[in-house]
Amino acid sequence: MPILNVKISGPRRPDVVSQVADMLLEHTSAILGKKRNVTAITLQFIDPQDWIIGGRPLSEQGLASFYLDIKVTDETNTKDEKARYLKAVFEGFGRILGPVHDESYIYVEDVRAASYGYGGKTQEYRYQHPA
Repeated sequence: MPILNVKISGPRRPDVVSQVADMLLEHTSAILGKKRNVTAITLQFIDPQDWIIGGRPLSEQGLASFYLDIKVTDETNTKDEKARYLKAVFEGFGRILGPVHDESYIYVEDVRAASYGYGGKTQEYRYQHPA
């Protein structure tokens, strides 16, 4: 039941939206073992002139960038799974966006089960009361 919040440098393009969503759904389910039907993704596009890395806008650097924040329930993924996920997602963005700046970030945030949920129920509740 993760939620993925994504920022991408550049103009919004429907082909990029679908490619990024497909890539993230694939890696999030295959590597992290999350259910596709409860995975939510939001995308926001940022003008490269407004994305500054090292004091210079991306528009001057000729590179794309992205930021991904994914919230997962704490203790549901290992360090190795998260490392494989970061590698696969970084490479996936490179295939979709072209050359990406090394300072493109992925944050897998482990959220306490009692503090996180959907549909009005916490993940802790779902663990304690399986369907």
